[in-house]
Amino acid sequence: MKNTFYITLLTLLFSACIGDDIIMDRVEETLKITVQAASIAAGETFQFDARFTNNIGNTEEGRVVWGSSDESILAITEDGLATAITQGNVVVTAEVTLEDGSMLKEEMDVEVSMITVVVEAPTSRAGVIATTTFYDLEGDFTLTEINGGVSLEIADNYKATDALPGLYIYLTNNPNSISDALEIGAVTVFEGAHTYELEGVGLTDYDYVLYFCKPFRVKVGDGKIN
Repeated sequence: MKNTFYITLLTLLFSACIGDDIIMDRVEETLKITVQAASIAAGETFQFDARFTNNIGNTEEGRVVWGSSDESILAITEDGLATAITQGNVVVTAEVTLEDGSMLKEEMDVEVSMITVVVEAPTSRAGVIATTTFYDLEGDFTLTEINGGVSLEIADNYKATDALPGLYIYLTNNPNSISDALEIGAVTVFEGAHTYELEGVGLTDYDYVLYFCKPFRVKVGDGKIN
């Protein structure tokens, strides 16, 4: 019976692996304005910033082009350095031209006034882990900014299969692949609350938590970081 179980398990994993190999490991491109100001004092400058991830989940520098709806009120260089000139309201845009010629755009309203008001960045993000296979995997999670990195807190409703050899957890921008993903480590807790502390990781660096059976290269499940 034991041998039959392992043969069945290997067959299922091998079949899943074949299926995984032919999946196009592509994701939708994303563009997010990560450093924002609601208002900028006339005569002052402010450096906007944005993050663009391409169709395989890699962050690409130098692709974002910035613009202002009224350069007489607020001028902005192509790399996002804004100069507030006179009081008024403008729309600041961040744009990336994609490979097919289409445009990805994000925009925000900015007032030139008497004071500079920076939009506070969030200090935490959250999501739900769900299986993408027939193996058990579920639970809520929160990603929280800490000194020097982030803390990935898995909630007490978490449950994961212990039937797979080499189940690993990752942070990634492409939930279809572990290429360029940040490997957190082997899964050693299969039920209940636990925490991973990750140094040198920013809160907005990754958009997914990914569970992956490393020896057989099979995705088990994931969770989008909202």
